[in-house]
Amino acid sequence: MEKINRTLKRLASNESFQKRYEQQRAEVLNHPDIIAFLAKHQDEVDQALIDKSMTKLYEYTQQSKDCDRCPSLEGCINFMKGYHPDLVLTRNSIDVVYKRCPKKIMSDEKKKNQKLIKSLYVPRDIIEATFEDFEGDSGRLEAGDQAATFLMNYEAGLKPKGLYLYGKFGVGKSYLLGAIANELAKKQISSMIVYVPELLREMKSAIGDSTLNEKLEALKKEQVLMLDDIGAEAVSSWTRDEILGPILQFRMLEKLPTFFTSNFDFKGLEHHLTYSQRGEEEKMKASRIMERIRSLSEPVMVDGPNRRH
Repeated sequence: MEKINRTLKRLASNESFQKRYEQQRAEVLNHPDIIAFLAKHQDEVDQALIDKSMTKLYEYTQQSKDCDRCPSLEGCINFMKGYHPDLVLTRNSIDVVYKRCPKKIMSDEKKKNQKLIKSLYVPRDIIEATFEDFEGDSGRLEAGDQAATFLMNYEAGLKPKGLYLYGKFGVGKSYLLGAIANELAKKQISSMIVYVPELLREMKSAIGDSTLNEKLEALKKEQVLMLDDIGAEAVSSWTRDEILGPILQFRMLEKLPTFFTSNFDFKGLEHHLTYSQRGEEEKMKASRIMERIRSLSEPVMVDGPNRRH
């Protein structure tokens, strides 16, 4: 201990060390967040407390706050990856506490949803979709423009409707969903793409493992929900009225953006939803679902050659 004390005294008396320390101290105290924190607590903080807490203040300034200096969660520069620092005033000092950053929150939520809902699976080309690779020929221009408009309005804090993208097989409807989802992710906005035929099969099996209500709540409350290939499923009264109905009703009332892709236009989808597997004709119930879909989304036809071939 004596040796350490002698070393510290020698460093403290070293002119070069003192100069570096004062420069570092000035940088810390001129940091905008530090200035704001000290101003907020000016009646509780004195010079002695600041001096005592200088190490913690320096720790705070060396890290990314709200992901402002991190390219991704994997590239997080902070001491604790995925956690950003926050200054707090305790009884005898200023301390740093760590909270999950927006990227970490999104990642955790995505993992939770993927574990809960298996039909979240979508092909790799959809996961990696970008607007740059979305070929904007005449049959797809309007869809691309509408998607861009949605993103601008949503970012501006409005509550725009989602899109109902319909057209033939392979024209890029699902790809456009992926591109929208990736643009939202860049802005720390969570979205969920679900393949509808698989989702409805999964919901039936969820009755047996008691996860049905949990899955329904996740789908109802997701910030931006994307239902891929609606109309490709075999219709049953239960999946239409007890699964799709409550999800769409909640999202309509809460004005939560919802997207759809389908091979049917609105009229064709209503006809598809009218007849159950048993051959039952239920026009009123189909109309009720379509009323919610119309309220949640704007129909946009996507045309062009089949790009899967």
